[in-house]
Amino acid sequence: MAKRERKKVEEGGEVKERLLSGATRLFASKGYAATTVREIVEWAGVTKPVLYYYFRSKEGIYLELMREPFGKFAAVVDETLLEAGSARERLFRLCLRAYDILLENIDAARVMYSIYYGPPQGAPFVDFDAYHHRFQQAVLQVVREGVRNGEFRRVNLEDAVWAVIGPLNVAMEVELCHPPQGIGRDGVRRVLELVLEGIATDRKADGENGRKR
Repeated sequence: MAKRERKKVEEGGEVKERLLSGATRLFASKGYAATTVREIVEWAGVTKPVLYYYFRSKEGIYLELMREPFGKFAAVVDETLLEAGSARERLFRLCLRAYDILLENIDAARVMYSIYYGPPQGAPFVDFDAYHHRFQQAVLQVVREGVRNGEFRRVNLEDAVWAVIGPLNVAMEVELCHPPQGIGRDGVRRVLELVLEGIATDRKADGENGRKR
């Protein structure tokens, strides 16, 4: 690639990032419906045609904003199901990586929560329920494998799934709504340890790294 073309691509990437960053902050603080294209381009320091060139519309920039974190989330789920390791280790990886994605995309998560739980704002449809269901099914699969191989006791699988997901969801919502009260990644790990100890047949591992007790 010629130097001039490479520079153009790099500058284009920076412009897209500024537009996405501005839209994310505005959507999170004002709401999707109340945010205008003019405000987004003013924040990014570009003109409206530039936004239309990269995203076509406010709807397009919103869909791109949702695509990146959910793409990472889907990849984490797929990777965890394919990875080696005990069921306990894989559950720790799955939950802690999901928590990491939330923290890395906290403003985008606030936008998602406001769209999902708040009044209609006219945003394009994103099937948030499908991602939540996918996560539930991943946890269910790993728990089932843990029961099958004797790592976990024979418990009600649905109950076990909610026992794992419940604390994670609460920790995420606290980070979104009351950050000073957040328990952080280590706190999430400690709570998951308590949950998984409750269904374990043999307490051998400690947390994500599988350290012997």
